[in-house]
Amino acid sequence: MNDEPQTPPSRSADRVYDQVKAMAVTYRLRPGERVNEVELARSLGVSRTPLREALNRLAAEGFLIATVNRGYSVRPLDPKRVLTLYEYRAMLEVGALRLACERASDEALDALAAFAARSRDEPDDDEHALELLTLDEQFHESLARLSDNEEMVRSLRSLNERVRFIRWIDMRKGRRSSTQDEHLMILRHLRARDADAAAALMQTHIARRLDQITDMIRAGFAEIYTGNALAAKAMGEVA
Repeated sequence: MNDEPQTPPSRSADRVYDQVKAMAVTYRLRPGERVNEVELARSLGVSRTPLREALNRLAAEGFLIATVNRGYSVRPLDPKRVLTLYEYRAMLEVGALRLACERASDEALDALAAFAARSRDEPDDDEHALELLTLDEQFHESLARLSDNEEMVRSLRSLNERVRFIRWIDMRKGRRSSTQDEHLMILRHLRARDADAAAALMQTHIARRLDQITDMIRAGFAEIYTGNALAAKAMGEVA
C-alpha cells in the first residue's frame, strides 16, 4: 500500500495551468504553433485531463486560440493585435486613475509614491529587466487598486500578463529611468487632484505606435529563437 500523500486533483490542475500559462505568456510555446497535447503532457509529466482543463482555461482567457477539430495554438505575435492590447490598457488605466483621483486618500498616494521612489534604486540593466518589469506591474496594479474597483484591477492583471513578453522586451531597450520619473509625476498630479493632467501623462506613458511595437516584436522573435531568458526564468519559478 502506498502511504505517500497524493496531490488533490484541483491542486494538480492548478499547477498544470500555471506551468502552461507561463509557457504561453513567455512564448516558451512559440507564437503561431499548434499545441501538441501528447508531447506537452509528456514533457510536464501529467495526464491529458488536467492539461486539457488548463488549455481550455487559457483559451478562454485569451492566451491560446482554440479551433474546432484542430485543438489549440499559441497566440501570434502580431503588431496590430498587440497594438489593440496597448490601446485597451491605456483606456483601462486612465479610467482607473480617474477613479483613484476621486477616491484615494493622500496617505495611500504618498505610500505609492514612496514605493515608486524606492524602486528607482534597482539596477537599470539588461540582467535585471524582469525585476524592473515586475516592479512596474506592481506600481500600475497598485494604482488601479486605489480606484476601489476590483474588476478593473482583475482586468489589468490579466492584460499585463498578455503583454508581459513585449513589455519585457521594451524594458530591455532602456526605458527605465523615464518610466520611474513619469510614475512619480503621475502621482504628483493625483496628489494635487488634477485628474486631467494625470490622465494625459498616463496616456502618453502607456501609448506605443505601431512602428514601435513592430520593432519590439522583431526583437522578441530574436529572443524566442535564441534562448528566451524570460521563459527560462518563469519556468524556474513555477516548476
